[in-house]
Amino acid sequence: MLVKVVRKASRKTLITKLSPNVTDIIQIAKAAKEAGSDALSLINTIYGMSIDLNKAKPHLASIFGGLSGPAIKPIALYMVYQLAQKVKLPIIGMGGIMNTQDALEFILAGATAIAVGTANFVNPRASMVILDGLRKYLIKHKIKDIRQLIGALKV
Repeated sequence: MLVKVVRKASRKTLITKLSPNVTDIIQIAKAAKEAGSDALSLINTIYGMSIDLNKAKPHLASIFGGLSGPAIKPIALYMVYQLAQKVKLPIIGMGGIMNTQDALEFILAGATAIAVGTANFVNPRASMVILDGLRKYLIKHKIKDIRQLIGALKV
């Protein structure tokens, strides 16, 4: 319903970010498309928790919180791949992209674009390093347009 309301209010590009903390992300993606989304963005954090064994208490005051970074990459890749097969919209893939290899995996899985988050805390130039790595990969493999790799995973 929210996507539909926003779509009525604006003709600008509408990107809907999908949470992995759902039962069926494909159903939600299809609903977002039907409501007017121009693209999908996925995934954000996954619920997790950690326990302090000495105090027998959660490390976080809120008990659980968002897990992100490399730990969620396999889940993010899986969800990007699933959606690329079922929903024909551009996909911005994210979740644990730390280097060029990670970025390429998302693109091969079906991401039209990628977003880098946690890696920027480790190296503020991470996005530039990844971009340079993508350029070098394309040159090495004689690929003229990175769009040739989108969804090109061989199964």
